[in-house]
Amino acid sequence: MSFGTIFFIVLAVIVLFQLRSVLGRRTGHERPPFDPFSRPDKAAAPASEQNGNVVTLPGRRTEARPEEAPATYASIDAVAAPGTALNADLRRIRDADPGFDAKEFLGGVKIAYEMIVTGFADGDRKLLKNLLSSEVYQGFDSAIAERENRGERMQSSFVGIDDATIVAAEMKEREALVTVRIVSQLISAVLKSNGEVVDGDPETVVEVRDVWTFARDTRSRDPNWKLVETESEDD
Repeated sequence: MSFGTIFFIVLAVIVLFQLRSVLGRRTGHERPPFDPFSRPDKAAAPASEQNGNVVTLPGRRTEARPEEAPATYASIDAVAAPGTALNADLRRIRDADPGFDAKEFLGGVKIAYEMIVTGFADGDRKLLKNLLSSEVYQGFDSAIAERENRGERMQSSFVGIDDATIVAAEMKEREALVTVRIVSQLISAVLKSNGEVVDGDPETVVEVRDVWTFARDTRSRDPNWKLVETESEDD
């Protein structure tokens, strides 16, 4: 091996060592890997971007903006008029459960209502057990069992929900209860094994008015609400 070859090898080793000492050094200011699904991290943004280009000076006390105070109850005010007893009761639930959003809750109620109505018609006990309190489940299970014992089946088609309105709310110690009035459109009929109609009409859309109460333990890690009481306005 010639002297020139050895010289270039030594030179390459020195260059690589220097590059590694510079590029491989961690300064503690590296950006985390980009995640396209993550929500923007406000804390990671420069201070000038977090507060409208206003940098908070050390020791300066930050006052809450006037428009930020009512934002906590904005979703509640959207479904219950401020100053009413219902609004106050919903605010108590929000205070006990900071994750409570009244508008999102109503959206969840609509989904749960369709699942429960459809699950009852299909006799899907597993589905119902996850959505109902033990007391309400026992009532649904008994009705399904009686239907099965008579050799009957329920034929049901869910058309849609016309309205879902919160009509009452209450905090019982750590348990939050919210009552919703639901107006829906359904096609429902009970049939014998031979297809004879026992109750309802398999071709007619009817309006159904229900008042359902949902409950949740505000101190539980389980975010799900369960149906704890049912009532029909037609009764």
